[in-house]
Amino acid sequence: MQHITVIGGGTMGNGIAHVFAQHGFEVTLVDVAPAALEKAIATITRNLDRQVQKGTLSEADKTATLARLTTTSDLKSGVSKADLVVEAATENVNLKLKIFGEMDQFSPENAILATNTSSISITQIAAATKRPAQVIGMHFMNPVPVMKLVEVIRGYATSDEVCSQIMALSSQLNKIPVEVNDYPGFVANRILMPMINEAIYTLFEGVSDVEGIDTVMKLGMAHPMGPLQLADFIGLDVCLSILRVLHDGFGQPKYAPCPLLVNMVTAGKLGVKTGEGFYTYTPGSKDLVVAPGFKK
Repeated sequence: MQHITVIGGGTMGNGIAHVFAQHGFEVTLVDVAPAALEKAIATITRNLDRQVQKGTLSEADKTATLARLTTTSDLKSGVSKADLVVEAATENVNLKLKIFGEMDQFSPENAILATNTSSISITQIAAATKRPAQVIGMHFMNPVPVMKLVEVIRGYATSDEVCSQIMALSSQLNKIPVEVNDYPGFVANRILMPMINEAIYTLFEGVSDVEGIDTVMKLGMAHPMGPLQLADFIGLDVCLSILRVLHDGFGQPKYAPCPLLVNMVTAGKLGVKTGEGFYTYTPGSKDLVVAPGFKK
């Protein structure tokens, strides 16, 4: 397996492209927006520079990594030589089904089609193709160059051979793969999102404030980041989307999104990406400042 195509130049897509290119694979990064591709390459370059500064990567390796990366806005040509296509587009089921239909149509017959979805059914996505045995989930964690875990999710029809290949490939990337079956939220988000939702309910019901809730979880449970700050980092819209997948998939009230989360997403307060969620975010500043609506 040598040629990897990544669909989507956003945070996850550029991170996945970065890791594959750094580990010797030829990578084509595809996005419909040329500006997104320019931003992606700039981000990858900046992250590689950071690795060089830390002494974990040589300047020669940085140059070689960037040389393995090409970009295109044309999906058809982008997947035409791929051994593996990894879709990392927005967490929207209809968009993913459309992209997988095109990936199936234009990629080589033996290519494996993977999705970085954090919650959407692999079985449902695979049904949009004529090769469901070759469809699998590769759920990387953010930030991709740093985080070790890859959830490898088997759809209903995913073959043993494809699963074994992706487990081995993940290890080649110096990641730790965990095989998971295809149920709503998989493992990571089935456990994480109810915790984040409960933290939001705890705030909503006035049990404690933003700083108090995050401090309890950081100091009491040894979490590196409090659940409200983590929700901001993930994106409140993404959290809401995953909770809705869990709620729809299991039909249990414990997965119902907190009304406060729904209101914040409706108001466009999505966390880091919009500059405000439970905290406010100023470019260039590392200070953690509670958002005005949640100050005492």
